[in-house]
Amino acid sequence: MVLPFENASRNAKALPLAYRDHGLAARVDAPKPFILESHARCEYLGLKPYESCDYSAMIAADFQIALERNARLIAQAGSVLAMLGKSVADFGSMIVLTDGTGTILRTQSQSIFTEQAEKVALRPGVSWAESAKGTNAVGTALVLETDVYVHGEEHYLEANHILSCAASPILDHSGNVIGILDASGDRRSFHPHTAALVEMCARTIENNWFRDKFRQTLQLHFHSMAELIGTAEEGVLAFSEDGQVLGANREGLKILETHASTLRIKGLSLLFGIGFGELMDRLRHSAITPLKLHLVNGKEIFVRASWNESSAFAGVANSVFTQAQPERIASAAVTTRANGAAASRKINYPLDELDVGDAQVRAVAQKVRQVIDKDISILIVGETGTGKELLANAIHQFSRRRGQPFVAINCASIPEQLIESELFGYEEGAFTGAKRKGDGGKLLQANGGTLFLDEIGDMPLSLQARLLRVLQERKVVALGGTRSSDIDINLICATHRNLRELMEQKIFRDDLYYRINGLSVKLPPLRDRTDVAALCQKILRELSPQRALSIAPTLMESFLRYSWPGNLRQLSNVLKTAAAMTRDSQQIGTAHLADDFLEELAAFDRQAASKMQAPAAAPSAAAPAHAPRPGEFSNGWDLSNLTASKSASVNSLEQIEMKTIMRVLDACAGNVSLASKQLNISRNTIYRKLNRGT
Repeated sequence: MVLPFENASRNAKALPLAYRDHGLAARVDAPKPFILESHARCEYLGLKPYESCDYSAMIAADFQIALERNARLIAQAGSVLAMLGKSVADFGSMIVLTDGTGTILRTQSQSIFTEQAEKVALRPGVSWAESAKGTNAVGTALVLETDVYVHGEEHYLEANHILSCAASPILDHSGNVIGILDASGDRRSFHPHTAALVEMCARTIENNWFRDKFRQTLQLHFHSMAELIGTAEEGVLAFSEDGQVLGANREGLKILETHASTLRIKGLSLLFGIGFGELMDRLRHSAITPLKLHLVNGKEIFVRASWNESSAFAGVANSVFTQAQPERIASAAVTTRANGAAASRKINYPLDELDVGDAQVRAVAQKVRQVIDKDISILIVGETGTGKELLANAIHQFSRRRGQPFVAINCASIPEQLIESELFGYEEGAFTGAKRKGDGGKLLQANGGTLFLDEIGDMPLSLQARLLRVLQERKVVALGGTRSSDIDINLICATHRNLRELMEQKIFRDDLYYRINGLSVKLPPLRDRTDVAALCQKILRELSPQRALSIAPTLMESFLRYSWPGNLRQLSNVLKTAAAMTRDSQQIGTAHLADDFLEELAAFDRQAASKMQAPAAAPSAAAPAHAPRPGEFSNGWDLSNLTASKSASVNSLEQIEMKTIMRVLDACAGNVSLASKQLNISRNTIYRKLNRGT
């Protein structure tokens, strides 16, 4: 029996009745074959394009069973849903996670789209399979088991024409669909980059699920590019204790160019041409760097092993890898440090070097790592001096374009009348003072590489439309010229300003904002970072690699309290001066600091002391003299009056936050270091908030 939709994509005249009835073919240019086939399936199932939305959902008991059955998927997807939800919140979208049947398990939304979503039953417990909701990204992705984007009137049901949806299947180690990740939003504001973000996040969930599933086994992480090991693009193989292949993630199957069932049958010898024992031996001799292997088809890949210390495999793995020659490991470590020092002198900032301990910076690095080489523009937001250009340079060095130019231009530092010629270039004689042979401009200089536009919020409005046109058409015309030149660039932008406020003031274009804001990340100011001490040591190692410089403990305490208004740039300059001032001494003290900075530091400490210190109350008769009373810290501070003054009104978030800080400080007997660890915020953040609250 031939179903009526099987030839729909082959014969334009065989359009499904649904198209002929409401004229969709006339409104959609060149309907996609899979949309035609999906509409035909819906017609065959008896769905009516104009029928009202079905709001029916699972009964509570059945939905609870579905949640329990998919608990592992929900757990592995939790952080990814939150991250993706924040990334697309500005575009008015909802993130949806379904099970393998298309029933919604979780949603994530931070926008006004929630109200529209309710109108079409985008909520937990509702099925979005094709049989229930017609052609839609979730249901059609389930049928095709591939990434699907459905826009507006491509949906079968008229009620869903307000939507644009991008969905990506989540597969297990055997290639079975265990869920769907979807982003649905208003068709008028849906960002085209959202589909790529959804696909990337679905792969991340797959990898999380895979690692959790095989956490008690040996895992091989591999890729054709060594630097992509550890990202969402890496392949992962899981092995049993006797070397049997248990499974591979989707990216792994793609890299190995095979299927899950074939892989389990082939085994290692038919993949790499070597046995399990030889592989372990070669990994042992490559304990420092990824091992280079060749597949039987000649393709080169890099491999790194990992295992859970509590697994049955750990004893075997540890005994194998600890046999690596100590002298070889030590030599490799020295070489690595030397190479790292040389790289820092060349201003080469790989992503890993930016992470020295702060969780916020680590989260930023993890986010950008997952969208590199995905043709997604990155917008870096942060105060002046927080390291936006360092991050942009690190992204470039981590990308496939790292051998090509990295061109940076600061839109705020160039006079408005010169930005256009600096960016787009100019022909000979284009204006008075122009070079005799003209100039190609920064866009052409960055061709093949990365263009970093710092402080893009300061770009004149007149140039924003021209930049947008270049980014859309990928062609640039020099000032005074007529010929266009093709360009291929990766764009990274940065700003310390609130672009949304500039958009409301009509001094920054909405369309340019949505074009450059594929992924927005925020670098924290130095006063909110928890790694100031580690940053100081890192900067000192780079400034003086031949000397082991350190900072006096009392001075470091002042550094940790200080607000650092100039952020990393200020810290780097302070330490550069101090390193130059030290000669015979290996420890930096106040004598090695510039006078103006010492005055500023002393003024800040005096201000903090005057606001926080108060006469210590006499200990009560009921309490030992050495034990701090509630509200009294061991360092002599007494904030009991502050507590009382705040107790009358605790409705604002700041007051609640202040009460939390004081309660934890009280429990820690005034130990700010211990309190900062328990609150997961930096010590200088606590000092700053106490200053503000008194």
